[in-house]
Amino acid sequence: QVQLVESGGGLVQTGGSLRLSCATSGGTFSNYNMGWFRQASGKEREMVSLTNVDGTSIYYGAFVKGRFTISRDNVKNTVYLQMNSLKPEDTAIYFCAASDVALPGALSSAYDYWGQGTQVTVSS
Repeated sequence: QVQLVESGGGLVQTGGSLRLSCATSGGTFSNYNMGWFRQASGKEREMVSLTNVDGTSIYYGAFVKGRFTISRDNVKNTVYLQMNSLKPEDTAIYFCAASDVALPGALSSAYDYWGQGTQVTVSS
């Protein structure tokens, strides 16, 4: 069973950047499709970005609009989310998740393993 630990969140001004990391352990990282999700206060959890097991298929939520980049390092067992041009509406808790389902898609229910989340706050 894989464990996930996010880091890299924090407080940043509008237009700033953050790089989130999700370190995994306890499983074979290269067997897992990985995703970043976020949940703002009072809102449902939504998909931010997904990557398949080797990073050859990547998806982003419509709101990303070229500002974020997901990547994974199958040697370091880590997935990253580089976030640029941050906006106040990006304020949320960001979670990474892992799925060993072949095509998990964007539904959070398809992901069996979750980190504890890292807070991202973008001030205006």
